[in-house]
Amino acid sequence: MELKDIKAVYFIGAGGIGMSALARYFLHRGVVVGGYDRTPSPLTRRLEQEGMLIHYEERVDEIPRACLNKSAALIVYTPAIPDNHKELTFFREEGFEIQKRAQVLGTLTRTHKGLCVAGTHGKTTTSTMCAHIMHQSHVDCNAFLGGISKDYGTNYILSDDSDYVVIEADEYDRSFHWLRPWMSVITSTDADHLDIYGTREAYLESFRHYTTLIREGGALIIKHGLAMKPDVKEGVRIYEYGRDEGDFHAKNIRIANGEITFDFVSPVENVENVEMGLPIPINIENGVAAMAMAQLNGCTADELRYGMKTYHGVERRFDFKIKTDHCVLLSDYAHHPKEIYQSIKSMRELYEGRRITAIFQPHLYSRTRDFYQEFAEALSLLDEVILCDIYPARELPIEGVTSQLIYDCLKPGVEKRMIKTEEVLNVVREKDFDVLMILGAGDLDSYVPEIKKILESK
Repeated sequence: MELKDIKAVYFIGAGGIGMSALARYFLHRGVVVGGYDRTPSPLTRRLEQEGMLIHYEERVDEIPRACLNKSAALIVYTPAIPDNHKELTFFREEGFEIQKRAQVLGTLTRTHKGLCVAGTHGKTTTSTMCAHIMHQSHVDCNAFLGGISKDYGTNYILSDDSDYVVIEADEYDRSFHWLRPWMSVITSTDADHLDIYGTREAYLESFRHYTTLIREGGALIIKHGLAMKPDVKEGVRIYEYGRDEGDFHAKNIRIANGEITFDFVSPVENVENVEMGLPIPINIENGVAAMAMAQLNGCTADELRYGMKTYHGVERRFDFKIKTDHCVLLSDYAHHPKEIYQSIKSMRELYEGRRITAIFQPHLYSRTRDFYQEFAEALSLLDEVILCDIYPARELPIEGVTSQLIYDCLKPGVEKRMIKTEEVLNVVREKDFDVLMILGAGDLDSYVPEIKKILESK
């Protein structure tokens, strides 16, 4: 089905962050947009206000009439939806055009110049940074992001004129194999999703195959020192980047008084005195990658400086909720050991000498089983660790796999405690915190607004 033929789109799993961006794209195109999600959320409520027809029970009779026209309706679903979902089963049995979200994004990369950001971690921040830089420049872009940009209050950026589309390339379920990037950044290839891939080697192979999909004349911007070896088409340029080394890198990094400034080294044009609007050490590296992609697609030195200075981050990605001399509260989506390590390391740089506590909710039984020792090693950088139950997401429990595995491997000297997730607010009420981090990709973040109120009341 061509984009021009689509008159209605129905999303199964409409409240997902990536799905909602696509829903907004089709709403802007003026087609009928409907969908199902399991539970209402602030995001689904906003979508309803924008014109999307959403319901919250698996009921075929709730599907909007326009979405039942087989010749003009596209059905989009997320891999998190079970195969026996009643509505998905109905559409399959009736022979509708059904695509995964990643397939729809793949179509967009065939009709636009796709600037894609892949990697185990760092891809949401890097893609949002790149989209912001380009959208504020004369080049402009569309963007489908994996988080809510604080600069725009949405995960979707629209341009009426630009041929560029910035896309977060998700490796889960090999979704990024549907894409045909014009250019791509690869931030990291630390093994993850082993419930899908089985082995680290299969995970790396998936990224290798992804690099073969970059279009001729385009470019790959890959983090220096990754284990994977790219395999690009003839005519695709390869650049390396890093914080301190690579074709693109930072030098003369100045971190002082809560501010970060650096010089951007580039084979195209060096840019001096880049000031970070969100001064976080890990974002130096992400910023180098974002600036590299933006510069290769025509952004000027002044536009790069302005974009970096005015970038304010992504909700749930190193997201400060309180930042005073007496108390700091940070919410971070970090859910892989390397992400947690980098997050804590950045906090240590920013708040040297202060007592740092994290409340961490592991995400997935399989990820905990595969990486519990690595989780414990990263969390051991903290002064205090409060561990919650595992958030199961799409999985059933695995015998013997609990947060206790991480707890038992924490290094001596780290104050530690295990609690049930529903006990979090009581723990926050009874304790005093200097610097508190809320870590994980589950539902722990839903407690953050109340945690903020409790800490501010103290």
